[in-house]
Amino acid sequence: MPLIRLDRMGEITISFLGAAGTVTGSRFLISNGKTKILVDAGLFQGIKELRLRNWEPFEIDPQEISAMVLTHAHLDHCGYIPSLVKQGFEGKVFSTEYTAKLAEIILRDSARIQVEDAKYAAKKGYSKHNPPMALYNENDANRAIEQFSATDFNVKTKIAEETFVTFHPAGHILGASVVEIEFFGKRLLFSGDLGRPEHPLLSSPENIPAVAFDAIVVESTYGDREHVDEPSNLAQIIRETVERGGSILIPAFAVDRTEVILVELRKLLEAGAIPAIPVYADSPMALRALALYREAINESSPEIRADVLADKLTTDPFDAGQLVELPTVEDSMSVNNPTSSCIIISASGMATGGRVVHHLANMLPVPKHTIVLVGYQAVGTRGRRLLQGEEFVKMHGKEIPVKAQIEQVNSFSVHADASELIDWLRTSSEPPKQVFIVHGEGDSSIALQDKIKKDLGWESVIPKDNQVIGI
Repeated sequence: MPLIRLDRMGEITISFLGAAGTVTGSRFLISNGKTKILVDAGLFQGIKELRLRNWEPFEIDPQEISAMVLTHAHLDHCGYIPSLVKQGFEGKVFSTEYTAKLAEIILRDSARIQVEDAKYAAKKGYSKHNPPMALYNENDANRAIEQFSATDFNVKTKIAEETFVTFHPAGHILGASVVEIEFFGKRLLFSGDLGRPEHPLLSSPENIPAVAFDAIVVESTYGDREHVDEPSNLAQIIRETVERGGSILIPAFAVDRTEVILVELRKLLEAGAIPAIPVYADSPMALRALALYREAINESSPEIRADVLADKLTTDPFDAGQLVELPTVEDSMSVNNPTSSCIIISASGMATGGRVVHHLANMLPVPKHTIVLVGYQAVGTRGRRLLQGEEFVKMHGKEIPVKAQIEQVNSFSVHADASELIDWLRTSSEPPKQVFIVHGEGDSSIALQDKIKKDLGWESVIPKDNQVIGI
């Protein structure tokens, strides 16, 4: 896709190579023509038109990228890194320690799933490609992991000529950061995915550093809505499902969302709000991420909430005695078609791939079961189609009838809502020279733009896909 240029020769620019008009594929390139810094390298997910972009050559030669900076370890922010390495990127990937640790898990898992899916497609003959190919394999992922360089929060680190990065806690997932970049005299701030003040495990996002910024790039996933702080209806959903002899399947992001759900289920079990039925954590990636969250708690990481740390010697925040971990494929298959009531938490969160697809194939046709969607469901994903009430969804080349109950629980979001985004922007010591709104579908970005103007009096820009803007 050609770049849309609004810069002048020799000017410092930002190229919006992803997450412009969509919530996926975060990729932002800072350049002065010689030094090029890439902030995030995410996979495009959702509709086919977006997914096909993962297969296109990168907009510039990856060998020209001086360094990469990663805000956090979600697939739509880091999942394209092995492909860049495969295409020739040889620089370092700078991140926080836990972002690096989680990215190692996620990238290896992503590579494995892609290879397995390609093999399965070849076996079943449902792919249009002959032979089906993976975007990258585990060797590519391992090479990418070797290029990571971890640094602490609030430490200014030189990453290239006249280029420095400082990571600030974002409170979204473990290791997530707001990224401050000094680039040849310009100062830029990237929100990444901004967390919420009331995350059940993580400390609140830090305020914006008290310096003047030439540009702030802010996400807008929930730029058009407010999180309603009302009691979760999850307990009622679980009770009603169990009463009719069914089981509950929760597609959940392996990193952070699974942990947050486990915390909530522990509270509900201890309160007697739900029956004592098995809770299966069925995602190898989620189990490895869970181990890192436990490590962070045990080491009293400053990222973890003070109240969680205070209880760490007496309470496992993730287990009230009903948790069963399913690390192997055989373990997963044992609960593939549950005959007695249970709760299965499985990745991926938008039901686009992984073990959850096999559970869906078995449970969707059965009316007594319930599928609970607990996170943002991007356009074109299987989760979004379920929310829209489609009667059939396609999996592994087959049309699966949707007979199970489909429910949505909105209380688990770890994305800041519109007011929380504004509150964070308001902590800026002075208005930035430019504000760019990204990582949101059209209505969300426009709504946030209007709110920024109304509440803060700032002008802002919603970049077009592949637009290059001078700063």
